[in-house]
Amino acid sequence: MNQPLYNEFPYFLKRYFPFKVQKISLNAGFTCPNRDGTKGQGGCTYCNNQTFNPDYCRTEKSISQQLEEGKLFFAHKYPEMRYLAYFQAYTNTYSELETLKRKYEEALSVDGVVGLVIGTRPDCMPDSLLHYLEILNKQTFLLVEYGIETTNNETLKRINRGHSYEATADAVQRTAGSGILTGGHVILGLPGESHNDIVAQAGELSKLPLSTLKMHQLQLIRGTRMAREYQQNPADFHLFTDVDEYIELVIDYVEHLRPDIVLERFVSQSPRELLIAPDWGLKNYEFTARVQKRMKERGAYQGKEFEDSEK
Repeated sequence: MNQPLYNEFPYFLKRYFPFKVQKISLNAGFTCPNRDGTKGQGGCTYCNNQTFNPDYCRTEKSISQQLEEGKLFFAHKYPEMRYLAYFQAYTNTYSELETLKRKYEEALSVDGVVGLVIGTRPDCMPDSLLHYLEILNKQTFLLVEYGIETTNNETLKRINRGHSYEATADAVQRTAGSGILTGGHVILGLPGESHNDIVAQAGELSKLPLSTLKMHQLQLIRGTRMAREYQQNPADFHLFTDVDEYIELVIDYVEHLRPDIVLERFVSQSPRELLIAPDWGLKNYEFTARVQKRMKERGAYQGKEFEDSEK
């Protein structure tokens, strides 16, 4: 029997749905406690939300309208497609409970929408909301995705994240403990973190009850505080301009991850007009194919080193 290279997200979705599903990104008009002065001003140093908003995803449009336009974008390819409403931009649990309920339920009322994915910060999951989500989870597919970014508290301070790793661990444990699928998002290559630091993070995250994980390379984006920091001190940054070096890091990371965590992606693509570096000129699927090829060459698979460390 062939050892699977890693736990792939499409197979994960097949456990829940007998049909094809596609996430549709939404901008539901939220802000962030790290922008409005509650936790900080200016947001995380790397953040520019333009990098992940598709054209149909504009705040002047209602959630229903964004979903309908998103459906049109995908439906020509797969007419039988169903959809997950992906609350992506900013912090999608950061509002009054009644406002949140109204937005989530508007999304679920759209024809063809079969569940929610809610992106948020670990410090924005009050018990009252978690209780509501626990009830909602019994009625529909639900995945809560936390921006973890790193397990290193010094790095979290440096990037002006506004919360600790302990807050992350608490939110993930409370959410998963409520029976809700819980995902995480990390950035590989944040300033000050070595190859060994990053790989060690995989073992630390494996202690959390995460169902899914997204990783991507640090991208330097125009107009961010981090871009200014890079201009002043480029030696503080390692931007993986060599794609093969990043591929080796990804594989080392995956080998140290708990084997049941589902891996959704390894890279992200920001619009080229906003991206300073790294620019590899690869589509996500092309990058994934290169990771898989290299894993086969190395005899690597998810959890290989994790299993050794647990013995």
